[in-house]
Amino acid sequence: MEIYLPIVQVHIDVIFILFVSFAVGVLSGLFGVGGGFLMTPFLIFLGIPPVYAVPNEINNILATSVSGSMTHWFKNTLDYKMGLMIIIGGIIGTIIGILTFSFFKETGKLSLIISLSYMYLLAIIGTLMLIEGASELDRARKKIILKKKLHTHYWIHGLPLKLRFPQSRLYESAFTPIILGVLVGFVAALIGVGGAFLMVPAMIYLIGMPIKLIPGTSLFVTVFISALVTILHAFNYGSIDLILVIILVIGSIIGVQVGQKISQYLDSSHLKTLFAMLLCAVAVAIAYDTFFYEGIRQIEKTEIVNIENLNFFSKFFSRLSENNPLLYGALAILLAILLGILGAGGRKLLSRYKYVFLIKKN
Repeated sequence: MEIYLPIVQVHIDVIFILFVSFAVGVLSGLFGVGGGFLMTPFLIFLGIPPVYAVPNEINNILATSVSGSMTHWFKNTLDYKMGLMIIIGGIIGTIIGILTFSFFKETGKLSLIISLSYMYLLAIIGTLMLIEGASELDRARKKIILKKKLHTHYWIHGLPLKLRFPQSRLYESAFTPIILGVLVGFVAALIGVGGAFLMVPAMIYLIGMPIKLIPGTSLFVTVFISALVTILHAFNYGSIDLILVIILVIGSIIGVQVGQKISQYLDSSHLKTLFAMLLCAVAVAIAYDTFFYEGIRQIEKTEIVNIENLNFFSKFFSRLSENNPLLYGALAILLAILLGILGAGGRKLLSRYKYVFLIKKN
């Protein structure tokens, strides 16, 4: 079933995009990471230009982050003060990222830069995870137990402006989370990822936060950074397509719930190794697509349709994006937040219904 995206100006197969976003959502829930660094390349593979693939996926990440962070908010398993420090840096990084995005867009090198960024990023992270996962499996087979230090001190821990973070029970330089936020905001604005795959290791090994506070804090930060990236892309480029966002969010939220359920029955070491292999495979696919693929994707040929021939919603979104991009960006954020809340509420309702059903059955 094909529909027309009024902002991207292409026809897409709704069922296929739903299936892809659902599959990426399952992988996200299965491996406990955001799916931006998988979904954005897939959108580009499908022929959606990077200038549209990046902001629309970051808007999708906003919805899934809202859905996930609500759970941690109810459980009080996030550090607001640490999160705010990272967000301060994230604002700076996002502005730098948008300026960089604009520079490469104007020079016509944006697609190449994004492809290369994903290729190197996924290849490096995938290789490191593959080595670590293989080592864990080998140690488990040989029944070797390693004793790890609680904290390893680096130069960044000697920076001034020390602050106390009561929730995490840390006495840390404010520059540590701010620098992390700059990096996360820059990456989010430039290549369309939430940054959890950077934040989570940094929170564990660099900041030294308690493990139970890391997922919630990471999602809390992602909500604000992805919202800022969304509104800046909408205002500067008018590249947010709410119809595409709705399709991506629906598939992703359902997929994440399914993936989280499946992950409860699988071994973490095997999951890490499988995920690392997936990252390396995507990196190879991007490399092939960048350097060797000679075909031309038909979907890249945008089809400009007369606005009067569009349906009511497409006509409304198209005119609003063109005439009031700031309001359109705010609407995109509001829609993502509402869908995220509905996703979290639906999961909680299902859990409560299942609990009541089990009680009645017993």
